[in-house]
Amino acid sequence: MNAVFRSISVAGLILTLFPSFFVFGGMMTPETHKLLMLVGTVFWFAAAPFWMRPEDKQ
Repeated sequence: MNAVFRSISVAGLILTLFPSFFVFGGMMTPETHKLLMLVGTVFWFAAAPFWMRPEDKQ
């Protein structure tokens, strides 16, 4: 399950990074960029806490 959350959070990071390059290159509209950035941010903040929290030591 940990790998699933990591994959979702990496997808979120990709969605926040690559659209900026596409807008800069003229291959994407700013409106699409904003939508992909929003989706990527939601993915990151929804998935990252589940695999980044420290393990319980008992």
